[in-house]
Amino acid sequence: MPHVPASQPLPRSAAEAPPLDDIDRRIIAELQTDGRMTNVELASRAGISPPPCLRRVRRLEEAGLIRGYHAETDALKLGWQIQLFAIVGLDSQRQTVLDAFEALVGGWEEVRECHMIRGGDDFLLRMVARDTAHENQLTERLTAAPNVTRVQTLQTIRTSKVLAGVPI
Repeated sequence: MPHVPASQPLPRSAAEAPPLDDIDRRIIAELQTDGRMTNVELASRAGISPPPCLRRVRRLEEAGLIRGYHAETDALKLGWQIQLFAIVGLDSQRQTVLDAFEALVGGWEEVRECHMIRGGDDFLLRMVARDTAHENQLTERLTAAPNVTRVQTLQTIRTSKVLAGVPI
């Protein structure tokens, strides 16, 4: 079971998340590790009976602390041979320019994550490509996008760690 320290309060967000007790933290930690376990198994791991466990999970979902569930897939077996990151610089940081760029790449299926960043350029994208030719096409599309002044791509050689969620 993941370590869930009882003495450390979770930081409050601007949206004011509900207070969490040790059981809520255990539930979240367990679901981050395995979101497909049954409510009975989750209740057992959390040390409570199934009905209150289900109520707690629903409360955590309604509060937005648990935003969804997904399957972890094997990109290679699904035909996506390349994972790459792109650091993108724009010619302006006006909100309309930032919003337009996010909307543009938000419509590209190959863009799996889009992060606005601080400390140099403006965005960090995590993308997937089927092959090198596809990767080159993505780079060309990015370079040609409105307001884009700089694109640096970094191809992933291997990934040694990927964890869902955050430390609880």
